[in-house]
Amino acid sequence: MLAITVASLRSIFRNPSTVAFSFAFPLIFIVVFGFIGNRSIKVAVGVVPGSDTTSQVYNMLRSRPEIKLITNETNVAMLELLEKGKLDGILNIQKSSDTSKAPYQFALQTSKASAEGGAMIQMFMMHSVDQANLAAAASQTQLKPSAELRSEEVSNHAYKSIDFILPGMLGFSLLSMGVFGTAFVFLNLRNTLVIKRFFATPIRKPYIVLGEALSRVLFALISSSFIIILGRFVFGFTLVHGLFTFFNMLVLTFIGLFVFMGFGFIISGLAKTESAVPPLANLITLPQFLLAGTFFPISVFPTWLQPIPKMLPLTYLNDAMRKVAFEGLSLFQVWDDILVLFIWGVVVYFFATRLFKWE
Repeated sequence: MLAITVASLRSIFRNPSTVAFSFAFPLIFIVVFGFIGNRSIKVAVGVVPGSDTTSQVYNMLRSRPEIKLITNETNVAMLELLEKGKLDGILNIQKSSDTSKAPYQFALQTSKASAEGGAMIQMFMMHSVDQANLAAAASQTQLKPSAELRSEEVSNHAYKSIDFILPGMLGFSLLSMGVFGTAFVFLNLRNTLVIKRFFATPIRKPYIVLGEALSRVLFALISSSFIIILGRFVFGFTLVHGLFTFFNMLVLTFIGLFVFMGFGFIISGLAKTESAVPPLANLITLPQFLLAGTFFPISVFPTWLQPIPKMLPLTYLNDAMRKVAFEGLSLFQVWDDILVLFIWGVVVYFFATRLFKWE
């Protein structure tokens, strides 16, 4: 019994997939979600140029760690960011000369695109204005408020949770399909000597890779269309320009999957057996699932960790998908995201063709 126990324990530790799933992956999940769980609430507020920043309310806002005040943007640029949900509010502070009004007038603009952040900054503003008025009332004989708040919501389409989740899930699906699907299928073709039989035909290595890639791209376009249509008509997923936005997302689907399949081809060239595929595939997919803005924005991570997601291809696919779907940008306007994906594609397919094996 002892001999069997020792032998079995050795076989477990010699299996890389068992070790990875038992030790490495739970540790990674704990670390990543630990960073997210410890983060504090943050809201970004733009301050209109020319605003009076001498008031007590402004000083109270500046001292709060939950509020990030942005003072280096133009009013037009801030309004654009507000409409896209990248800014939680815009604050305009003016000192009034009208004795019938409070000395300080605060005008706060919020947006449906950042409903939660807008509600939070409005709550912070109301609390700060109340505190300033109470302090003024305690030091004056007449109960005259020192500050007055006016709120306005910018009319635009609301940013729903599905608008963030669906592009992330679509990227998640494409990455899984490209890496796991390609690696397992291609390794199986090699082990069953199908690829070796290809060697007897006039076809060359790049065309085998491209042929397998194109078949999976066509399947991905069908499945992605189903996901987008379901999200649009069942859950209210935002497609700003309708069919135009839909087809732009399919183009991004094509680009993304084509890049991700390159990783699958590399793994199929490196792996000797099917048991070696999961550890290698998860080394590529798991960091991107957790860090590339799939389930939550990369801004939730500590500052020192954020450069890592900005190097991952899935980050740029998710970013481009959300810009096209919610903000209504064209493919030409997300050229920087597409360029990064193109560079990744060149690199991975270079190694994929180099690591290609007939048997």
